Amino acid sequence: MRAIRGATTVAENTIEAMREVVTELLDELENRNEFQPKDMISVTFSVTQDLDAIFPAAIARARPGWDNVAMLDVQQMHVEGSLQRCIRFLIHAYLPASAPIHHIYLRNAASLRPDWSLPQYLQTPQQAVKSKV
Repeated sequence: MRAIRGATTVAENTIEAMREVVTELLDELENRNEFQPKDMISVTFSVTQDLDAIFPAAIARARPGWDNVAMLDVQQMHVEGSLQRCIRFLIHAYLPASAPIHHIYLRNAASLRPDWSLPQYLQTPQQAVKSKV
């Protein structure tokens, strides 16, 4: 059993904005890691206290194969000065010990773990678009 971590941030507390960033986060998770939803044991999502428009698990559950994964949404402990509008996940999955694990930190959450963050997400969204051209 292995654990995979990840996080992202959202610009506003709306269903649409949260759906966009959670989908982006889980797409990146699936693209960078070689596992299938059937390999997952459980997923815990945490959100900061300023996010309550929708449960991230409800977004994930709509993905192909994710409907049978045990998921839990919790509120992240508030610490003064911590990153706002942040969505995190912790996934436990059956993966070979030799399989590389890619933890996914996007948008402003890249500052939480710069050692695990993808370079394109350490930039502003406008800079990232320009660098892809």
